[in-house]
Amino acid sequence: MAPPIAYWEGTWIPRNELTIPLNDAGFQLGTTIAEQCRTFNGKVFRLDQHLDRLWKSLEILDVQSPESRESLTDVIHQIIEHNYPLLPAGSDLGVTIFITPGSMDQAYRSHKTGRLGVHTQMVAFDTFASLYEVGQPLVVPKTRQTPVDCWPRELKVRSRVHYYLADLEAKREDPAARAVLLDHEGYVMEATTANIAKYHPDTGLELPPADLVLPGISIATLEKLADELAIPVTHRQLTPEDFATADEVLLTSTSPCIVPCNQWNGKPISVGKPGPIFKRLIAAWEEMVGMDIRKQAERFA
Repeated sequence: MAPPIAYWEGTWIPRNELTIPLNDAGFQLGTTIAEQCRTFNGKVFRLDQHLDRLWKSLEILDVQSPESRESLTDVIHQIIEHNYPLLPAGSDLGVTIFITPGSMDQAYRSHKTGRLGVHTQMVAFDTFASLYEVGQPLVVPKTRQTPVDCWPRELKVRSRVHYYLADLEAKREDPAARAVLLDHEGYVMEATTANIAKYHPDTGLELPPADLVLPGISIATLEKLADELAIPVTHRQLTPEDFATADEVLLTSTSPCIVPCNQWNGKPISVGKPGPIFKRLIAAWEEMVGMDIRKQAERFA
């Protein structure tokens, strides 16, 4: 059987040969722009939206892609066409696209052309399959979200030390927990690598202000599905107490799509298990992509 392939600096190579030079600014400075997509039944989901965000990040870091958007789209479809059949039947791919600013000697030049890589791996179902039934515990640590004037929210890069520190704190409280970051005024922003929303019958779904959080592809999909289900959606500044007293709290991210949460700082969220709004929304997502997301995750976890 042919090995999985990767794309690196314009060349197809075996995935296990993909390496990054030690003098690359993405490695030295943590300035690797990255997008994580996934497939459903072998078809990549919301690629145009991921590429929109990728190109915005390139603009912010003043990096030029070595491939046109059309060419990169072709690369992504080609790597899926090759690597997807190598998976166990019924599984799906995570697709990682990354662009670094290149070597350190050009890191601060205007309009530098970066280094581009694309690789895939099976979706890490084992990291979230059980959460659909039991829920994700959340903890608010002392580590805060970076201020907007230090880090534009549209910028998606691999520099995630604040996430790492936040999760270290959270896991000291509960090894299964995930951290939720507040801003410096004490309002809820997002979880580590996930957008967050709360639901209460009196208010519908409420999300942090869109201009203060990463413009997530999955949270945008959640809003669209909620609208189709006539579930009201609003954005406003939300406090930890708003989430602690919610009927449901949801996380959204690429691989699991929607994750229900069962605890907030060690106390149950409502009855402490996934609720009806989560079940309606994940069922709508499954109908949209034409597959049972939860059963797939359980099967391959």
